[in-house]
Amino acid sequence: MVDPPWDLLLTVAFVLTGTAGIWILVVCPPSGTETVLHLNHAVMSAAMILMIWVIVSDVAVWAQVALFAVLALALLPALRGASDRARRADLLGHLGLNAAMIWMLAAMPLLMADVGGLEGHAGHGSAVAIAPAGHPPGWAIAVNSLFVVVCAAGVLWWLVRATAVREHRLPALGHGLMAAGMGTMLVLLPA
Repeated sequence: MVDPPWDLLLTVAFVLTGTAGIWILVVCPPSGTETVLHLNHAVMSAAMILMIWVIVSDVAVWAQVALFAVLALALLPALRGASDRARRADLLGHLGLNAAMIWMLAAMPLLMADVGGLEGHAGHGSAVAIAPAGHPPGWAIAVNSLFVVVCAAGVLWWLVRATAVREHRLPALGHGLMAAGMGTMLVLLPA
């Protein structure tokens, strides 16, 4: 769970990214990989909002991990078939965000180990117990920092894409906002 005012700011950001994903899927339905990308963002937005406001059980956490792993795997054929660097970078950015989401779901109890009375946060009571009282493990902070950098790179990439490619401006801005929101959540978890 996230403290104010970040809870509201991030919720608004993820409502926007989710709405953009759903809008594109419904109003101008893409095909193939683009469908997976927009479905991924819509589902990820909902999962991020849930993560902000609700403590979920182990089953729900691991179901989300599995879902985002399947969505990432669904993007791999498109990555292999990408014909240009920009498309490859887009797909790598999406795969990076999926990996960051999986990391966030799995590592949340370790990263939030310093929060008093967190026993069982996100349904991971046993994982909290392996972290030293009051401090997340150093390796978890290092991995988390790596994913923050991945998210920051995604923000920069999709801002460049939004300015360079007129017909894909809305999706690029949505992807950039998702990366910014996820990076912010990753920064806030061990804070």
